[in-house]
Amino acid sequence: MNHFGKFITRHKFIILILGILLIIPSVIGMSMTRVNYDLLSYLPKSLETVEGQDIMVDEFGMGAFSMVVVEDMENKDVAKLKEKLAEVEHVEKIIWYDSVADLTLPVEMLPDDIREALFHENATMMIALFDQTTSADETMEAVTEMRQVVKEQAFISGMSGIVTDIKNLALAEMPIYVTIAAVLALLVLIFTMESLLTPVIFLAGIGISILYNLGSNIFLGEISYITQALTAVLQLGVTMDYSIFLLESYQANKIRFEGDRERAMAHAIGNTFKSVVSSSITTVAGFAALCFMTFALGRDLGIVMAKGVIVGVITCITLLPSIILICDKWIEKTTHRNFFPKFEKTSRFITKHHIVAIVLFVLLFVPAYYGNKNVEVYYNIDSSLPDTLDSAVANRKLDENFKMNSMHVLLLKNGLSIKEKNDLLSEMKEVDGVKWALGLNSIVGANMPMDMVPDKYKDIFMSDEYELQFICSDYKSATDEVNGQIASLNEIVKKYSPESMIIGEAPLMKDLEDVTDVDLATVNYLSIAAIFLIIMLTFKSISLPVILVSVIEFAIFLNMSVPYYSGISLPFVASIVIGTIQLGATVDYAILMTSRYHKERTINHMTKKEAVAIAHRTSIKSIIISGLSFFAVTVGVSLYSDIDMISSICTLLARGAVISTISVICILPAMLTLFDKLICKTTLDMRKIDY
Repeated sequence: MNHFGKFITRHKFIILILGILLIIPSVIGMSMTRVNYDLLSYLPKSLETVEGQDIMVDEFGMGAFSMVVVEDMENKDVAKLKEKLAEVEHVEKIIWYDSVADLTLPVEMLPDDIREALFHENATMMIALFDQTTSADETMEAVTEMRQVVKEQAFISGMSGIVTDIKNLALAEMPIYVTIAAVLALLVLIFTMESLLTPVIFLAGIGISILYNLGSNIFLGEISYITQALTAVLQLGVTMDYSIFLLESYQANKIRFEGDRERAMAHAIGNTFKSVVSSSITTVAGFAALCFMTFALGRDLGIVMAKGVIVGVITCITLLPSIILICDKWIEKTTHRNFFPKFEKTSRFITKHHIVAIVLFVLLFVPAYYGNKNVEVYYNIDSSLPDTLDSAVANRKLDENFKMNSMHVLLLKNGLSIKEKNDLLSEMKEVDGVKWALGLNSIVGANMPMDMVPDKYKDIFMSDEYELQFICSDYKSATDEVNGQIASLNEIVKKYSPESMIIGEAPLMKDLEDVTDVDLATVNYLSIAAIFLIIMLTFKSISLPVILVSVIEFAIFLNMSVPYYSGISLPFVASIVIGTIQLGATVDYAILMTSRYHKERTINHMTKKEAVAIAHRTSIKSIIISGLSFFAVTVGVSLYSDIDMISSICTLLARGAVISTISVICILPAMLTLFDKLICKTTLDMRKIDY
């Protein structure tokens, strides 16, 4: 690697110019990468509910729907509003009173099902059908235009409205919380570094690597808004260590090769590459485990973050050394007194009282594990948003006026007799929580032959293969009640027509819950197994990976138990990814200390107490700086973001960074001391040590 280091130092100006020029295609790539704001779109394509969405598009030219609630408006004015909404691009149809009857017909004379569905006191409801899917850009643009048309006269509810609000909120928040993360990281670095210019250089180098990563997402086609929001923050927190390693090595080699800065940096690059690569492998493995989720959001986040770590490593050994060498004189001129303590007394106290740490570990493990296993998780996506958003207001209006919390769509396969369809409809109405069920029979009458049904009704409710029916539920999406209701409805539907299916927001969320419950266990086991294997191969040991993973998993249990004992419910995404991310991002702290302990025991032939004491004393400062940096870049986002999906993840990461830091500093040395004999027996190059 010294040859590579020499190449970098000799061509530092060229590398810097190339690094700056690469920002241009990165920005272009970033701007051309589509952002997906619909988490439900990441469900497996093989699910019946997902297949049903495609059938809706193919058979009816409709991919999504919204309920439009209108208050205190005459029917003739509602009809005019309906016409305006129907003119909005990508609005396929608007279903209302005049779709099934003449406006001259009094509302009181409408069939009971239709009157109950569309009218309540001073309010009426229209169903807007879109020709694109829920999260399509065209659908979101249509919702935005519809809101401009209705202004304060009506309210547009449904998943498309929620997705539109998520998009608007995320676009507004992201520049702000990335700035907050950068400022807080800068403050931590100013406090912990000896130069005022060094933090700026670090942030510039990492910022450029983030742009490279985001720009390269163009090859993926699109990324989730959660991935986009977290990439900059996580990459900043995770890869900061690499910059610190490089600078520390460079400063040490400047003393060794006094007056020859390029040679010093060449050796620093070689040293950093070895330490950073070994350190980053565990982080990459943690993120890579997310790619094995059935819920494709994990693959989205896993690929982008694993790629971000790799890009961060490459930038750290190419672009950053060039910047440091070019700016070295200014770095020295801005040197100040080191405000950060060395923690020598703290280190001596901790290693001396290792039994206390073991006792605390034993006492806290069971309640931490129990809290982690039983933390409450919610799946309702709109629950993660502020209740002041347009979609939230519209959903409340829908509930207040029509006592309607969700609506399912039945794709009924053609071929049933009139009697069978009537019986099916009747049975569905008897299911708990079903407020009404509305189909073609509800409009034309229970016994009208199909060949006598007017075409205008067929155009709305029928295709060559399927017939549409709408089912209104009293229950909210992502609740046990609605999940039980959907199960009952599916049982009834499959009895009459096995090829028919119930789709919509609530059925999709039920599938989301089923899929992610399996993913949670899969991802955790895979990340633990991958990191266990890497540590085992690194140290050629069976016991050390058990100890290191146990310490970090204990920190994860503690972290996840806080919301349980605080009575806080977490969004499902946070519960899935946090264990993997915290394990991958913070196990490096444990590896750093263990590497020094291993060196002192094998090469320098220190006793176990001496080895642990030296390892702890020499690594505690670096671990605290890393933990503080990770905490700084995530805590600001957690406090600022109004999107609970993002703020909850960042809250867990910020708290996890602190807990992992404390666990490694306090518990790991105790573990190394207590199990030193076992470590020596089960580690290849330590078996001959006299313990």
